Amino acid sequence: MSSDVKNILIVGVGGQGIILATDVLAQVLVSTEYDVKMSEIHGMSQRGGSVNAMIRFGTKVYSPVIEKGKADYTIAFEQLEALRWSNYLKPGGKLIMNSERIKPLPVLMGNAEYPTNIIERLKQKDLELVEVEANKLAEEAGSKKTANIVLLGCLANFLPIRKEVWHSYIERRVPPKTVEINKMAFDIGYSLLVKAAD
Repeated sequence: MSSDVKNILIVGVGGQGIILATDVLAQVLVSTEYDVKMSEIHGMSQRGGSVNAMIRFGTKVYSPVIEKGKADYTIAFEQLEALRWSNYLKPGGKLIMNSERIKPLPVLMGNAEYPTNIIERLKQKDLELVEVEANKLAEEAGSKKTANIVLLGCLANFLPIRKEVWHSYIERRVPPKTVEINKMAFDIGYSLLVKAAD
């Protein structure tokens, strides 16, 4: 594996906009002339089913598959999915996690309980946790549906790509009437970590 290759894992549940976020991320990376490999979206894309996507980029990438313990970044759209996939992060890797909790079917049917100690369990792992109230921030931008773009904005802080490039691909990918709301959502996510670093 080439040392310059970076690995990004995106996880959540159906209905959270993971396909859109993955498409924008992949297109942005391709535009900067990286070699990019993306796995197909795996899981049930209908609302509530577990969904994941893998993106690898660098000078030369041979496989789209991220092995356990190798992800540089994970974007988790939901807490339980963050915990479920946390062992894919490399030691010290960054986990950008939406604070939302979505009960999976076994919990809704009363056959299981949603864990109450997810944050504590994640903090015991060798990773850097960035917890984001993405739904609340998306509402500030104008639509709760833009939580996925808020999370992309957070991730963008760690990638060497200008904000304008992100904006241009968001414009191409989202419905025209939602362009400004989505760009605002991206900027809110982006500035969130910039402020945290100050």
